[in-house]
Amino acid sequence: MEITEYLPVDFRTQMEEETLCGAEEIRLRVGQPLEILYGDEKEKEIGLLTEAHMREVLNYLSGYSVYALEEELRQGYFTLEGGHRIGVSGRASYEKHGTSSCMKLLSCISGLNIRLAHEKKGCASVLIPWLYCGENVYHTFFFAPPGVGKTTYLRDCIRLLSKGNHLRAGKKVGVVDERSEIAACYRGIPQNDLGPRTDVLDNCPKEHGIHMLLRSMSPQIIAVDELGLPEDFAAVADCARCGVSILGTIHAGSVLEVLHRLQMGGLDLIRSQMRLIGLQRKPDGRRILTVYEGGGNPLWQGFSEPS
Repeated sequence: MEITEYLPVDFRTQMEEETLCGAEEIRLRVGQPLEILYGDEKEKEIGLLTEAHMREVLNYLSGYSVYALEEELRQGYFTLEGGHRIGVSGRASYEKHGTSSCMKLLSCISGLNIRLAHEKKGCASVLIPWLYCGENVYHTFFFAPPGVGKTTYLRDCIRLLSKGNHLRAGKKVGVVDERSEIAACYRGIPQNDLGPRTDVLDNCPKEHGIHMLLRSMSPQIIAVDELGLPEDFAAVADCARCGVSILGTIHAGSVLEVLHRLQMGGLDLIRSQMRLIGLQRKPDGRRILTVYEGGGNPLWQGFSEPS
């Protein structure tokens, strides 16, 4: 289905063919206009979303069976065919398990964020020469605030390293895709091109997935998204001790913040084998890419087109 077919009929009739050209997100909030966000930071508002409109959208997204999405809704998101990711907000109910708690149900859904999947093949090609140390690959971490494009560049690096080129053979890459954002699997099948030598563990916690791939798939590189929890960094450290390179992303606003988080995560010992890549978004949609060595000293800076 085209993404517009998931939207309320009332709104489709107000959208022209080029309305979604360059769009990155479609946000729906009950009581507010439908909002379209573009890569150049422009916005477009259409109509006013009612509760009836929200029920209509949920019916389209779930195939008229919202209960079929109950497990995904507990996680706060789900993925459509084509790799589009739907973030969900509403009323959360929790249940306790000893000293911890977990979400039991997400109901009264009042907001959706449709993050449109855009593969930007080749966007990371300028970075690849900086990732190699001889025939090996540096442990590499992309950092930026949310929404700048870390996962997009990570995805393209995975594809390029897996594919190889006329100078270097492709690498075996294992991907732990906890949030289904890297491969955008739909019913277990990656919707994004991650290269010919890439294996994906979809919807699997990073700490478990990293160890599973190490035991079973003999990867040369393991890629993960959104490192943040102590157990994530512990699993990454285990991976590095096994001689496997790590590609990952971290939410951070500066290289000093990344270095602090890596130190707290116990990754100080691999700084000499590390590259850090910072992303900044320009008003015209271009990204400024800065490559740092493991100690935080800049090595290169350049621009990358958004598409």
